[in-house]
Amino acid sequence: MEPAGPGPERLFDSHRFPTDGFVLLALLLYAPVGLCLLVLRLFIGAHVFLVSCTLPDSVLRRFIVRVMCSVLGLFVRQSDPRLRDASARVYIANHVTQFDHNVINLLTSCNTPALNAAPGFLCWSRGFLELGAGSRAELVHSLKAYSSHGANPPLLLFPEEAATNGRAGLLRFSSWPFSLADVVQPVALHVQRPLVTVSVADSSWITELLWTFFAPFTVYQVRWLPSVPRRAEEPSEDFALRVQELLAVELGVVSTRLTAADKAEHMKRLRHTSLLSFGPGSSQPLAARPRVPSGLGTAEDVRIAAMAQRVKEVLPHVPLEVIRTDLARTSCVDTTIANLLEGSVPFCPERGADSADPPAPAPPAAAAGTQGSAAAPAKPAPKQFAKSPVERHLSLQERKRALYDYARSRFAQKLRAARGGP
Repeated sequence: MEPAGPGPERLFDSHRFPTDGFVLLALLLYAPVGLCLLVLRLFIGAHVFLVSCTLPDSVLRRFIVRVMCSVLGLFVRQSDPRLRDASARVYIANHVTQFDHNVINLLTSCNTPALNAAPGFLCWSRGFLELGAGSRAELVHSLKAYSSHGANPPLLLFPEEAATNGRAGLLRFSSWPFSLADVVQPVALHVQRPLVTVSVADSSWITELLWTFFAPFTVYQVRWLPSVPRRAEEPSEDFALRVQELLAVELGVVSTRLTAADKAEHMKRLRHTSLLSFGPGSSQPLAARPRVPSGLGTAEDVRIAAMAQRVKEVLPHVPLEVIRTDLARTSCVDTTIANLLEGSVPFCPERGADSADPPAPAPPAAAAGTQGSAAAPAKPAPKQFAKSPVERHLSLQERKRALYDYARSRFAQKLRAARGGP
């Protein structure tokens, strides 16, 4: 079996500040200097932008802008530029920051199409190529027409389609960039920065730019790899996977099967988790619960909290936070119950959670199977799934029914106790 690659939590950084106490202390001491550099570099950055817009694309302009960027704390290094293939029409690079295309453009003339940026002045000012294509098929057609003109600069593409931290692995390469040409040149990009994280997932490019100006320096190391031709009758998917493996070996990371959609799902899950930890239904006492703005609570949080209470009634020994986290991913009560019963979601059972409740009667399914015994179990215990998929499905349905009957009996008994009835 192929070993599992790193999870999304290792590919993306969600926190800007370091966790090491010594580095955090150094960051606090550096903060006044960083703020001064931020203000100064904002004015210098405006001049760099004007120079880039005024001078025509040439070796002289790239040299001047590269020197000015070093004042901004952006240092660009390249290893063995003689490996750069002048005949290559497509460059393939890994994606680490939102300014990778600007950095590589300081070394050679190339264009990166705008995939997610809104067209207009802002897109042009960030250095993207506007093609006005709507669908992916139209984009590929426009890029093929662009590459067919030899006078146009090469295309610089990022098949990951989302930035990673560059330390653990590469996202799965999309195949459409490899349908544009039969020869591509891989470009390995490594970024280093002291004190603060190089890039934070789900952060805007303006925020990343400000932190770049705040940091003492950021070093971009660009390594050109030999051009890779397409093999005879090789599909674009296999071509993309082969180039991905080459870049992963060069960078010393793992080639994963995660995609940009997995990153979006991971960030959505993190946002739900952070909101639910302060949302309604928290297990913390009201006095100990942190006060947060009421705007953080959304209809989605209320819906998940209500579903969590339903799951909690069926599985009272499962911690509520574990239930909420899985519901944020599945959005289905039955699926979450099945995940908890099957052991797909690890958790530590809450001990003594039901000690204050009156003893509940055994569910009908369990009582029918234990007639004549001295005592019936108070809770329906999960069974081992059978090997047959049909038997496994039937066993799961039986346990679900038993758990629902058990929850209803618990609720009825509590209701009778509250009314003072027998």
